Amino acid sequence: MQDILRRMLGQGEALEPPTIEAQVVPTPTLWLLGKTGSGKSSLIRLLTGEAEIGPGFAPCTRTAMAYDFPRERPLLRFLDTRGLGEVGYDPAEDLAAAEEGSHAIVALARLDDPVQGAVTDVVAAVRDRRPRAPILLVHTGADLAPEPAARERARARAQAAFEEAAGGRLAHVVVALPPGAPEAIGIEELHAALAAILPETSLLMMRERAESEEARRFAEHRPLVLWYAGAAAAADTTPIVGAVSVPALQGAMLNALAQRYRVPWTRARIGAFAGALGSGVLLRYAAGYAARQGAKLVPGIGQTLGAAAAATVSFAATYALGRAACFWLDREARGEPANEEVLRRLYAEAFKRARHAPR
Repeated sequence: MQDILRRMLGQGEALEPPTIEAQVVPTPTLWLLGKTGSGKSSLIRLLTGEAEIGPGFAPCTRTAMAYDFPRERPLLRFLDTRGLGEVGYDPAEDLAAAEEGSHAIVALARLDDPVQGAVTDVVAAVRDRRPRAPILLVHTGADLAPEPAARERARARAQAAFEEAAGGRLAHVVVALPPGAPEAIGIEELHAALAAILPETSLLMMRERAESEEARRFAEHRPLVLWYAGAAAAADTTPIVGAVSVPALQGAMLNALAQRYRVPWTRARIGAFAGALGSGVLLRYAAGYAARQGAKLVPGIGQTLGAAAAATVSFAATYALGRAACFWLDREARGEPANEEVLRRLYAEAFKRARHAPR
């Protein structure tokens, strides 16, 4: 098992790492609409898990503020429209900013505040200018109206007003965001609703929050890993050539990643990584790899279906190996032991996603 990795790394040393420019991906942006005190900061705190929200806001227009999470390399942006309900507020500038950058709108209305005209006016204007803009209505303050019948009457009244402004049905949730409360009410429903209108939000906030720091570092290196995975797939479409070039490409990828994490591969590290990844992963891949290379030598079907199957598996295995290596190298760089269960899960998930990904 360690010999497999050593051979890959040795072959890959001769290959120069490519210059891969990180892809520019728009930051998913949620535009929060609501009167002062409607719970916008509490909602951000709930979704991000950050304790201090106020100091993180930065002006983006004269009447709106932006909150980036995380602040250094944003995965998600909240646009908070300030001043709704104040005399003389003109939402035109905010509407223009939202048209340019936001992906979905979250309108917040407190159940104990029946006066929502300032917010519904903006919702109506948004729908006039952006008919397909996803809008989620969040009824806050469920804890302020504990009596179920009264709470439902207040929700129905606000829901009707917002839907009239929007010109149609609106997805909605009812939540309670009490300051300092150990658990909010309606958080699961909120996550599900956000997932429906903005899938990126669900993925970023629900699946990667626990590993956000490591996940962000991997995102920086993902283009490099994808380049090697694509190169491995291309090399593996021809007989014989793939048997030589794919292990070399994988070794080159591991060497390039080690340089980026500033963690050189040593005999001890190779053994530790191989042990953490597990003998089953590498041995299964090595055995299957030999079979796929042999299948490509069969005239006719082997050179078409066999080559396609080999390319698919090489793409997935290379990507998964890169994902696992990034996690392991990140822990090495910080002097922390890598959780073997997490490492193997990341490999398996990456392999599954990459194997079924269109290319």
